[in-house]
Amino acid sequence: MKKILWIAGALLILASCNQQIEKTGYVNNTKVVSDYKEMKAAQEKWTKKNNEVRAELEEKAKQFQIEVQGYQNIQKSMSAANRQKKEQELMTKQQALQREQQAKMQEIQQGSQVEIDSIINKVKSYIEDYGKKNGYTYIYGDTETSNILYGKKELDLTDLILKEINDGNISTKTDTTETKE
Repeated sequence: MKKILWIAGALLILASCNQQIEKTGYVNNTKVVSDYKEMKAAQEKWTKKNNEVRAELEEKAKQFQIEVQGYQNIQKSMSAANRQKKEQELMTKQQALQREQQAKMQEIQQGSQVEIDSIINKVKSYIEDYGKKNGYTYIYGDTETSNILYGKKELDLTDLILKEINDGNISTKTDTTETKE
């Protein structure tokens, strides 16, 4: 009888020890996000848009500069009232160009930030789903500030996660909510 109780007790202890084993892993967030092909495409898109807007604004600035030079060439032959009127007109144009530049740069910055945040949330959601599906208790994020100072290489899920999302295996909650809208 004592043997049975001892065996039962040992099995109970063993079972409780097995329940306390937690499966963990870590992911280099920076690498996953920066090497994710959707992020690269978004960065290329916004860089191209930024360059196009800058070129457009530079062309407008050149045209304005030509107008200013034209005024400078004839200003001495103008009356004081006409000079003041033309200078006011040029100042108004310059301010409008500056406002347009600020508005367009802000539009690009906000648009790119919204898209980047969406991609980051998509990756985060994927990692969360991956962890649940594969029985992880924790998946830690390693960032540029290196909040993981040491981790066994076999616990590093970075390349695995990156391969899966770049292969198009990133169907997450954010995907389904976007398609329903």
